[in-house]
Amino acid sequence: MNPLLLGPVYTGGVQLGAYALERLGEREREQVLRGCSTNVDNLAAGRWETLLSSAFVVEEPMPLPYALLLLAVLGYAEYAYGAWWTAGVFLLGHAGATLLVYGTLRVRRPGPGTRRAVDVGTSYGFNAVLGALTSALPRGAARHTARAGLLALGLRPVLRRERTFTDAGHLVALGIGVGLSLAADYLSRPNHSKIG
Repeated sequence: MNPLLLGPVYTGGVQLGAYALERLGEREREQVLRGCSTNVDNLAAGRWETLLSSAFVVEEPMPLPYALLLLAVLGYAEYAYGAWWTAGVFLLGHAGATLLVYGTLRVRRPGPGTRRAVDVGTSYGFNAVLGALTSALPRGAARHTARAGLLALGLRPVLRRERTFTDAGHLVALGIGVGLSLAADYLSRPNHSKIG
């Protein structure tokens, strides 16, 4: 049996990195955050490496309840489906949501504050894994209710007047995860390959 390492290593690494960032001067800290950010200016300039680096940096240490929830979700996903599946869903959700938000912002032509906003963190990947984990629930009402509930929770902040592009990114990441869960349901049906 393989030990479950992805969740603790990732969560611990991000948290240690956040504590290290706090020890930097304000100017150096801001430079690191902006350099790792998937904001419009960075992506428009071709800094595509930020699609990965932004998932490993947070603006400040994660609150303990969030860090424990991230650890639990990643740990259960790794236990249920394996490390490669978990990492793949996390990165797909993180990059997919980021690119969809970026595309929308490019079309809308936001102001300089939004174009250069710091956009780093674990939340897009976390939301994607959480949405995908709905396929681990029993088939039927429990699974459908969990999917609908998660999407409703993700939609609520988007409907507020003071919403941010990050709120939209969380909803998109959840949608990616739920979509992967629905695809897994379809592929696991015994007659999915039969035509007609």
